[in-house]
Amino acid sequence: MNDSRFSPHPWPYPFWVAHRGAGRLAPENTLAAFRHGAGFGYRMFECDVKLSADGRLFLLHDTTLERTTDGRGVAGQLPWQQLQSLDAGGWHSRAYAGEPLPSLEAIARYVLRNGYCLNLEIKPTPGEETATGEAVARCCARLWRESRTPPAAPPLLTSFRPEALQAALDAEPQLPRGLLLDHWREGWLAEARLLRCAAVVTDYAMLDADAIAQIHAEGMRVLSYTVNDPCEAQRLLDAGIDGLITDAVDRFSPGAAVLD
Repeated sequence: MNDSRFSPHPWPYPFWVAHRGAGRLAPENTLAAFRHGAGFGYRMFECDVKLSADGRLFLLHDTTLERTTDGRGVAGQLPWQQLQSLDAGGWHSRAYAGEPLPSLEAIARYVLRNGYCLNLEIKPTPGEETATGEAVARCCARLWRESRTPPAAPPLLTSFRPEALQAALDAEPQLPRGLLLDHWREGWLAEARLLRCAAVVTDYAMLDADAIAQIHAEGMRVLSYTVNDPCEAQRLLDAGIDGLITDAVDRFSPGAAVLD
């Protein structure tokens, strides 16, 4: 029998979500990427958030800096003053050389002023799961509460790390959470229940109609990443998916709930 506490959560989010701002068309997790994705009509963006050594929240996917900046070493071990001076765009193309790592506050201001929605993946430096989850939740609650523009929706906080989601739940339980999965591990559904998740977000290859129906039966929505192939997108649409995260912002129209 389903627990009555898990009735369907309100779901104010767009169906299509731009991965890391604009997928691969601009340097990921930068303000430039968000602007590029918005230029294709996207109104919801996924990005990765970390905690600096001195407690500032900023966007970056990897634990280390080498792949997407001109810095070196573990990003979370450096202070924000050093991180914000890095080039986070030159690796992508000369057109974006000098693009900085954005703070979460800078991204939030952009999203809020434009009425967009945000999926924040809590991506903690190993060992900083609880501190990062709490910091992200408290920062988001403050920024969305203080916004002069009525928010389109609260940020959806997701993570592969249950400890980070638990810290977010403890700090700001009103913010929606989503459990990220890259395989069906034992106990995942119990974790999602305990974390009072609004959604489960998985690799697209894991999902079929039965899996989606199982999650829906628990009152949770289902999203998948990173869907760039039209055939896979259509398969998931037909199976009842609630949202698709994509790099292919130039191929999928975010204004349509079905594929052309």
